[in-house]
Amino acid sequence: MTEFSEQDIKQISQHGLSVDIVEQQLHDFKTGFPFADIVRPATINDGIYEYDSESVNKFISIYDSEKQHYKITKFVPASGAATRMFKDLFDFLQTNNLNNTVTQVVNNITRFAFYDDLKKFINPNSSTRDIISAMLDTDKLNLGALPKALIKFHKYNNETRIAAHEHLIEGAAYTESNGVTNIHFTISPENQNKFYELMNQIIPSTEQKFGIKFNITTSKQKPNTDTVAVNFDNTLFRDDNGNLVFRPAGHGALIENLNEIDSDIIFIKNIDNITTDSKRGDTITYKKLLGGILIDTQTKIFQFIKDLNQNNFNESELRDFITHELNETLPNHQLSADDFIKILNRPIRVCGVVKNTGAPGGGPFWVHDEQFGDTLQITESSQIAPENRDIMEKSTHFNPVDLACGTKDWQGKKFDLTKYIDKRTGFISEKSMNGRPLRAMECPGLWNGAMTYWHTIFVSVPNTTFTPVKKVSDLLDASHTE
Repeated sequence: MTEFSEQDIKQISQHGLSVDIVEQQLHDFKTGFPFADIVRPATINDGIYEYDSESVNKFISIYDSEKQHYKITKFVPASGAATRMFKDLFDFLQTNNLNNTVTQVVNNITRFAFYDDLKKFINPNSSTRDIISAMLDTDKLNLGALPKALIKFHKYNNETRIAAHEHLIEGAAYTESNGVTNIHFTISPENQNKFYELMNQIIPSTEQKFGIKFNITTSKQKPNTDTVAVNFDNTLFRDDNGNLVFRPAGHGALIENLNEIDSDIIFIKNIDNITTDSKRGDTITYKKLLGGILIDTQTKIFQFIKDLNQNNFNESELRDFITHELNETLPNHQLSADDFIKILNRPIRVCGVVKNTGAPGGGPFWVHDEQFGDTLQITESSQIAPENRDIMEKSTHFNPVDLACGTKDWQGKKFDLTKYIDKRTGFISEKSMNGRPLRAMECPGLWNGAMTYWHTIFVSVPNTTFTPVKKVSDLLDASHTE
């Protein structure tokens, strides 16, 4: 057992944690997390559905005709600062060594949507260092400290738009139900005021443009999902004042936030995966496709459960549905109606996956589970053992974080999403604080370990629906320019 001081216990309590929970975290640091037992990649016709235009139109028609009967929310994880987006620029200021990103940014500086703001601090004779400093200095644009939600991504003839504004416009195209578009952003507390200030400027004209009402809500990552940091010998890491150090446990902790959203359908999409007006067509088409597949599949599940409750069901038809439509393994032994209900009565996610265009990495795989047999999972590359890298090399698709989720049961009651997490899928990484190395722990990822025991359907979607901004120079790509 670890010795905790009174101050330690007070700190732990202030985070909404208990000594027992921190002890379990320390145990996990020492034992680590097992690699995923991957069997093979999910591929077209083996875990991934690919639909022709007729089928796409069928599911879009289902979505468009049925969505008014559902409360729909778009969930956008947007908490973190954009530090990594500007990493190459920060590196230049520290080392003075030009890298490709810095050269590309400076040579195209007038093309960025934030250029008009930048002009206040630079002139035609400004050096490369002056330009980069103006972008990042705390008394100038301070872009690296902003969340991506508040960074100007796109420039049009008469306006510039922050990333959050583009999510509003995109959301209006497929999440509107009964005249309302619900969008939920996770935002860190220090950016809440600025976020609402900009939303108040943007929403009235956007509502008028689309003839709808926006219901914008926010939440922050909960302190009781934080994890304690440790030294490399797995002893408690302390700051210069002797206090424990807690760190946010990654996006997997946001399952708590997702669990509090009371909607029938929840679309999940990352804050930086957004494009411009003229290139948004495929995104809208395939979001509606995912929504239509969700509604169609969920309707079938609910009907089966109703029939099972009345003991009036066709077992052969039910087994065929679970095996071939849900792609799930059934035990060989005889199953009762209650057994089938337990199998069926779970949250469901329909995930868009895109074809690999670069090096294979995390994505859709068949993973063996002791309880459920071979299951479809989104698996990150860090979860794959070195001896299974050959399996990863055969993968054809990866995960762009494009999900339509059903989080209510057949009676309209919310599932408790925290009951469907595989807590063995956490992740330990090496970080530093004030130059001192430490080990940090992340919760099972939101769309992998936190959703392990959901029904999972993978659908191949075009790469045009995946336009992330991982570094600032990505904003120069055609998908981000009009």
